[in-house]
Amino acid sequence: MDSQHSLLSAAVQTGMPGERRFLVLFLPSWPTDYLKRRDIQLKSPLVLYERIKGGLRLAAVDAEAARCGLRVGQNLADARAMVPDLTVLEMDRPLLEAAFADFADWHSNASPLVSVMSDVSGFGDLVLDITGVAHLFGGERPMLRLLLSRLRDLGYTVAGAIAPTIGAAWGVSHFARSQVVERTDLEAILDGLPVHALRLTPAQIAGLTQMGLKTIGQLRPRERKPLQARFGLSLLQRLDQALGHIEERMTPRLPMAERYAERRFADPIGLMDDVLMTCHDLAIQLSIRLEAEGQGGQAFHLFLYRVDHKVMALSVNSARLTRDPEHITKLFSNRSERLEGEYDAGFGIDMIRLAVSSVSQLDAVQLGAFSHQGVAEDLDQLNDRMSSRLGAMAVLRTQLVESHIPERAARLVPALAAVNVPRAGWPIPARPLRLLPVPEMVAINAEVPEGLPASMIWRRESYKIERASGPERLGAEWWRSGQRLQLVPLEKPKKGEEPPYIPDLALFEPDAVTRDYYVVEDAAGRRFWIYRRGFHQQGEPAVWYLHGFFA
Repeated sequence: MDSQHSLLSAAVQTGMPGERRFLVLFLPSWPTDYLKRRDIQLKSPLVLYERIKGGLRLAAVDAEAARCGLRVGQNLADARAMVPDLTVLEMDRPLLEAAFADFADWHSNASPLVSVMSDVSGFGDLVLDITGVAHLFGGERPMLRLLLSRLRDLGYTVAGAIAPTIGAAWGVSHFARSQVVERTDLEAILDGLPVHALRLTPAQIAGLTQMGLKTIGQLRPRERKPLQARFGLSLLQRLDQALGHIEERMTPRLPMAERYAERRFADPIGLMDDVLMTCHDLAIQLSIRLEAEGQGGQAFHLFLYRVDHKVMALSVNSARLTRDPEHITKLFSNRSERLEGEYDAGFGIDMIRLAVSSVSQLDAVQLGAFSHQGVAEDLDQLNDRMSSRLGAMAVLRTQLVESHIPERAARLVPALAAVNVPRAGWPIPARPLRLLPVPEMVAINAEVPEGLPASMIWRRESYKIERASGPERLGAEWWRSGQRLQLVPLEKPKKGEEPPYIPDLALFEPDAVTRDYYVVEDAAGRRFWIYRRGFHQQGEPAVWYLHGFFA
């Protein structure tokens, strides 16, 4: 399967109307098959046990142990008595679930939409949405045969089915032979399956058996209200999902690939340099397609499929829409530098896929030789590369916030985050380039109480004010709530010691009193941004604070 065919499958997948098709793979002996592949010294018959209801009971058995009469749920002591040479291990569910998740990701080389059916078990059942991709394998039946045969060649016990619903594919794969179910044959095939095929609870199955309803064909004609009253709504929901009356959604493990290109290798590769060279070639193919469609993407994903059935995924983001293959390759190159210690190609990589998501319209732009239209784009690309190399939280930018309060008017966000532009009409007044973390108290002398400042004492140093302008009055933001302005008291010095310098700090709150801001300049040309808190009261002079510095 070459890249052009893969791209065609993505187009069919995203744009083809009609019913969806699902492929379910059932691996009943996954735990024991996986452990025997992982440790070749393990011999059959092999069983795994768990502590269930205070006793040690079998949780998984391999095919040979099943032929010896052992079954899941059996007491471990009884199993040892029946098969003296039994190989016994304790089941490690977190290990098996993590391994099965990697195993599921590896199947995305057949379909980009793969999910673990965790509602039944954390391992053993896979569902693939193969809508629009089966033709790459010669049809649904050849595709099913290929997936089953390659797993059996690896030593896994597996069954599978393809159907128009997830519920039907699951039921057929568990309780019938592996086959492809067409829409016209759906009801007839489901009617012959036991009620267990609806993924019901043990209590529901026991209740239906007591009523003599052993097959779906016997259950389907019954009145729905009595069934709902006795077994709950979940019984009817499972039945409707299997028949396609209710849509059942799957949750793909890997990001949805809206567009992708891939390359398979006859001989596996392992060097990161070879991976990046292939990534560049795939980026060019992807860029050509995006340009033809007038599209650009912001999220790019590189999937490395190892021959030992594991997938390594690298994802990068761009601050703005792009389809530049050079920029995309540099993003992955910088990201790979951070992962050098974690990169492990195993026994080699036999397929690489480059996918793009968050796709939107991106029109072509013609730039002149002496224009500056690409300056902003170059800066964004620089931020992208630095974020990819250093981490998203290491490269920040200032984002404006709709607030009159200087402390709230801006915040730092990752450079990759979308820039929040205040709505039209929101005033953006001139502010100092540098603000103090919190305003510091200063002593101000003025010719008249409400007049312009004449001198200032800050941190024990006096500044003669030559010029001043203002005030700019800021009132409380009535739409916010908070506490009144509080002052941090000075630390009291010990007896006989010089008092240490600790500035008074003002913790401003949204509903604090009015502030009047002034821009003042001293004799040396230094410009300060100060404000008066509140108004002069009889016998209580106003308090002044220094808030920032102008360049």
